Amino acid sequence: MNFIIALSMSKKQYKKKRANTPKSETPTNKKRVITTPKQESEPKKKVVQKTVSRLGGGRATITKHEGEELLYGRTNYVLMAIGVGLMLLGYLLMTGGAQPDAETWDPNIIYNFRRVTLGPFLVLAGIGVEIFAIFKQK
Repeated sequence: MNFIIALSMSKKQYKKKRANTPKSETPTNKKRVITTPKQESEPKKKVVQKTVSRLGGGRATITKHEGEELLYGRTNYVLMAIGVGLMLLGYLLMTGGAQPDAETWDPNIIYNFRRVTLGPFLVLAGIGVEIFAIFKQK
């Protein structure tokens, strides 16, 4: 409600009205505790410690944890790499197709077997190999 009243009057009017209104019914005999910092005769010296690397001496170390195995076996990772390679090869085969001149149109350059059939087939084969590599047991 105060917010709506504040919008309908100027800042000076609102401050004047707020100053004239009685404060909430709170006891005024509350005790306040005021603390002051202690003043010492001698200033404390700061002790600076060297920071220690969490990686062990600043060098990145690779540790093998006993009993932990990777999620996939070696053959799975090799198959995944082959799948990625097939997809990249398919995308590379689909590139190109620029016309030799802006005035000429040759559909055999754009719609040839390499770009329309072989490239997409290799991309799909790569996706298939990836799926097989993920689901293959160790």
